[in-house]
Amino acid sequence: MSTFIVHTLGCGSAKPTPRHQASCTVVEHRGNLFMVDCGEGAQLAFMRQKLRLSRLSHIFLTHLHGDHVFGLPGLIGTLALSQIGGAITIHTFEEGREILSNIFDTFSHNRPFDVRFNVIRPEEAVIYESASLRVRTVPLRHTLPAVGYIFEEKPALRHLKRDVCDFHGVPVYMFNRIKAGEDFVRPDGTVIPNHLLTSPPSPPLSYAHISDTAYILDLAPRIGPVDLLFHETTYLSDHTADALVRGHSTAAQAATVARDAGARRLLTGHYSSRYEDDEAFGREASAIFPNVIVGREGLRTPLD
Repeated sequence: MSTFIVHTLGCGSAKPTPRHQASCTVVEHRGNLFMVDCGEGAQLAFMRQKLRLSRLSHIFLTHLHGDHVFGLPGLIGTLALSQIGGAITIHTFEEGREILSNIFDTFSHNRPFDVRFNVIRPEEAVIYESASLRVRTVPLRHTLPAVGYIFEEKPALRHLKRDVCDFHGVPVYMFNRIKAGEDFVRPDGTVIPNHLLTSPPSPPLSYAHISDTAYILDLAPRIGPVDLLFHETTYLSDHTADALVRGHSTAAQAATVARDAGARRLLTGHYSSRYEDDEAFGREASAIFPNVIVGREGLRTPLD
């Protein structure tokens, strides 16, 4: 069972349509849920995908356009009504902290949990870190300050060969040290090399979320190789001029970033309401980068 999954809750853009929900993605890592953007209707999409609100602890906002934040008041209100305790951290710009604090205090002032803000800047920085995961930002080029987020697993410990360890009499208290790479020295002085006791760790996985940006020529190396890249595909190439003026990208441009970054797969989304055939985004992107997943609501994409 995968421990790193990307759930697509909404892949529409600013103008609503009956076909797509506003922007919202949930990154699931080892049972913890991290939301990226919270467009209108996000909490209903969250429930449809049978995700648990009690496991949501961080919300990462890419920027402060309404189609990426209008779902937050409702979500915070539902968390309050559900009497879910603890804390939730919202990563946003200083302006977002000020605006959202006022909204939450007006409509959900009686909260049984803490709403915390981590104020970010449009820069390259590590903004979240746990024992197993790191999240960093990259600045994007939109009509107001915006960032993308890269979720990167930290290198794991080596896998223990339990039968071999038992054969050589490795005590349980040594297991973590063995997994960290230490050799085992038996009481008679015999050294059992670590490579006999363990196997290599699983390679760390990574996911990049790049939403609402004009094409950036040097973005790919700042993302780096990732297992899954979501890059907005608001337009097709027949509207490249519109994309540039409005701070968005085409499917072909997203595919170029995926190719140049060394991504393993590209996930499309943030579709303009003018298009009715989502598969057209996949066709355009796959002419440049072959491994394309056409985003849709309800999609569940394991990284491994």
